[in-house]
Amino acid sequence: MSRTSRTALLAALGLITATGATATVFGTATAGAATPGCKVDYQITNQWSTGFGANVTVTNTGDPVAAWTVEWSYAGNQQVTQGWNATVTQSGAAVTAKNVSYNGSLATGGSTSFGFNGSYSGTNAVPATFKLNGVTCNGATEPTTPPTTPPTTPPTTPPPAGTKADNPYAGAKVYVNPEWSAKAAAEPGGTRISHQPTGVWLDRIAAINGSATSMGLRAHLDEALKQKGSGELVVQLVVYNLPGRDCAALASNGELGPTEINRYKTEYIDPIAAILADAKYAGLRIVTTVEIDSLPNLVTNVSGRPTATPNCDVMKANGNYITGVGYALKKLGGIGNVYNYVDAGHHGWLGWDDNFGASAELFKQAATAEGSTVSNVHGFIVNTANYSALKEDHFTINDSVNGVSVRQSKWVDWNRYTDELSYAQAMRTKLVSLGFDSGLGMLIDTSRNGWGGTARPTAAGATTTVDTYVNGGKYDRRIHLGNWCNQSGAGLGERPQSAPAAGIDAYVWMKPPGESDGASKEIPNNEGKGFDRMCDPTYTGNARNGNSMSGSLPDAPISGQWFSAQFQELMKNAYPAL
Repeated sequence: MSRTSRTALLAALGLITATGATATVFGTATAGAATPGCKVDYQITNQWSTGFGANVTVTNTGDPVAAWTVEWSYAGNQQVTQGWNATVTQSGAAVTAKNVSYNGSLATGGSTSFGFNGSYSGTNAVPATFKLNGVTCNGATEPTTPPTTPPTTPPTTPPPAGTKADNPYAGAKVYVNPEWSAKAAAEPGGTRISHQPTGVWLDRIAAINGSATSMGLRAHLDEALKQKGSGELVVQLVVYNLPGRDCAALASNGELGPTEINRYKTEYIDPIAAILADAKYAGLRIVTTVEIDSLPNLVTNVSGRPTATPNCDVMKANGNYITGVGYALKKLGGIGNVYNYVDAGHHGWLGWDDNFGASAELFKQAATAEGSTVSNVHGFIVNTANYSALKEDHFTINDSVNGVSVRQSKWVDWNRYTDELSYAQAMRTKLVSLGFDSGLGMLIDTSRNGWGGTARPTAAGATTTVDTYVNGGKYDRRIHLGNWCNQSGAGLGERPQSAPAAGIDAYVWMKPPGESDGASKEIPNNEGKGFDRMCDPTYTGNARNGNSMSGSLPDAPISGQWFSAQFQELMKNAYPAL
């Protein structure tokens, strides 16, 4: 796998959903040229009042080239502010994008993509004309000397297959799960978000085939082909069924016992891999988020820690979390259009010094187990199904109040990170230093971390004490960072979008908003899901949340089932607001 670094920067708060404006321009040779040709696809991936992000895909339809330059001019006052995967310069209205060291070579039929952020005012029209290496793009190649006789037989070799995308989300639509969409649309006001893409959770063996009332994996992939059309489309899957799953969180326990690693391999991962490898689905970009939550438990919830649980000691001793993740990565990573993203917890779990490095090393151990290699990991995902704020704007980890560091506040409690963006970027750097690919991409689940509404702070807190300063300005309104179940006051976060910040492949809604984290009280079920007191609003807590109230909503169903009250609260407190 060859990956490259991406850099992008949010230019303003209040980022809105991508406009979807695109232009596809083709190119041909002029007389005397050596049969160059091109196709350029320019897509506005997101846009706000003063700025925008764009992705450009250039396809060489002529002879192979060793280097490329793409040129266009704007009709308005657009100004490129930052680019990635190309050197982008601008003079007046004219923009020039040149390849960088790793993506200059384009075979016939080969494509590459680059992106940039820009500013504008008024209108933001898509450029009408592009050039590749000086040739205007309009559709076909034209040789300098036409052939005098037609070929006697048609070519039998297909054009070169495209390489795996550096960022699978770049220039692509993302699959909208029709089952979730229907539930969202049935809620009052739900049509405002029912078109958003969410993850498909394969949280038990039966979910692979589905049932008379639920779609299985093939049904989702078939629907994805319909949604794809002629462009690129990402399907997001959550692979989530390890033996002894979530050893410290009873609400998300699974169907497989701690020793059932062979069932995990043969009845769960193997059937998923067989379906994903079907040539019928080769044109889809399939993102798998691999086994959320489980690996970090082997660092934080084992003997020697105040948060230890016997179940996590069992899973650390038998090695089946490591074995299972390694096996899944090898099987799924061997499929050409599958992009594996391993779960990396969140800043409120792994951001402390004694958790951060140890977790990164454990991730590498899992990525190289069962014959897998780090090349099977396209990236990592953080904050999956959690509530940690994306970016705290009113305080930083380097601030102090009256000589007391923010790290000493009760909320931060010596953590190195204040939010998910800073944590994700730091974890990425650490993982690369351990041998993961230098182009490693991160995903951040923003489905429930908006923390908007009337209670959202607009300025820093009072500087009376470090606690008044942090508590008065922080967006995350949980009682404690360790609270994770159906949190009261939470809101929808940033809408799904590609390449929103340096090192970040996408903001995603991997956890479908409106699906419960766990039952508020014990509810018998046939899915192996237990009752966790952290989902009980009357619970006064444990060592994992500083013995604080749970902050959870009442009357919640078991995990994964629809929770209307939560969905309504998420919409009410959305940031950016709906």
